[in-house]
Amino acid sequence: MNKPFLNKLRKIDPYVPGEQSQAANLVKLNANENPYPPSPRVTEVLRTFDAAKLALYPDANGLRLKNALAARFSVKNTQVFLGNGSDDVLALAFQSFFCSDLPILYPDITYSFYPVWCDLLRVPYETVPLDDDFCVNVRDYDKPNGGVILPNPNAPTGQGVTLDFIEDLLQHNADSVVIIDEAYVDFGAQSAVALIDKYENLLVVQTMSKSRSLAGQRIGYALGSETLISTLEAVKNSYNSYTMDMIALETGAASVEDETYFRQTCDQVIATRTRSAKALAALGFTVLPSQSNFLFVTHPNKAAKAIFEALRKQNIFIRYFSLPRIDNYLRITIGTDEQMDKLFSALKSIL
Repeated sequence: MNKPFLNKLRKIDPYVPGEQSQAANLVKLNANENPYPPSPRVTEVLRTFDAAKLALYPDANGLRLKNALAARFSVKNTQVFLGNGSDDVLALAFQSFFCSDLPILYPDITYSFYPVWCDLLRVPYETVPLDDDFCVNVRDYDKPNGGVILPNPNAPTGQGVTLDFIEDLLQHNADSVVIIDEAYVDFGAQSAVALIDKYENLLVVQTMSKSRSLAGQRIGYALGSETLISTLEAVKNSYNSYTMDMIALETGAASVEDETYFRQTCDQVIATRTRSAKALAALGFTVLPSQSNFLFVTHPNKAAKAIFEALRKQNIFIRYFSLPRIDNYLRITIGTDEQMDKLFSALKSIL
């Protein structure tokens, strides 16, 4: 049967997230989630929350959470933008700032949602190859462009750049919006937040999914000049004024206000990452330097896909990417010490 309407549907290859299995006794190291619970203050918010409030719309401006973030980062609340996870924030940023005929620039090995948004929003783009060590060369971005987006640290490699690197990038791209995607910055990289008052074209995007253990709440935010933030707000309010729910706003603020717990869990992940990198190297893996909550590794004598499949049979989930240049690498989320020990034991038998 002829169905002409099918020719009018949007055709796109969607982003594929890490597998979310419900298997029992699962060691889940494939989605860069935090292995520790969120702040006890978050638990208290959930315990005492009045469900009757859910009959009302949440604060569209999210002022309590904005104020908490503004205080933590020493900025005005008019320099803070909130979204339903950093993916929501980034998608709105693509719509808001990448509107020219020139291509935006980002690394060839990076977060695989970027090309999805470009295709969906019809944003022209050009990928910039990382070097042989999977590092970014700042001079590669010295060319006309419609914008730049750079994760720091990068994913899935885990490697970061310095604040001097970011300032150099900004100075040579003053005519474009530069977005620094800092989903993993709290695990050892240098944040660009210190530069937002100096560079009006800089937007820094962060998330509470990783370092604050709130992936299930979907809380993301951006920090930048009032010019950029007001543009984001205008686009959001033309699309969906209520992007964040009431519980997310309350738990997010509670988490931001508990700096001590935040530091403790980040330090624990970093310590386990250091220990895990040494253990994997002892098993013969090449381990890239990481400033994130995951490790990017390859083994000289065993194919990455074979390791991935063998671990999966033992209910240990890590991430494998069947992509050019990295199809013999594995991305391993840092779990608890107990989870990592189970991984190392399984790898010994596989290898």
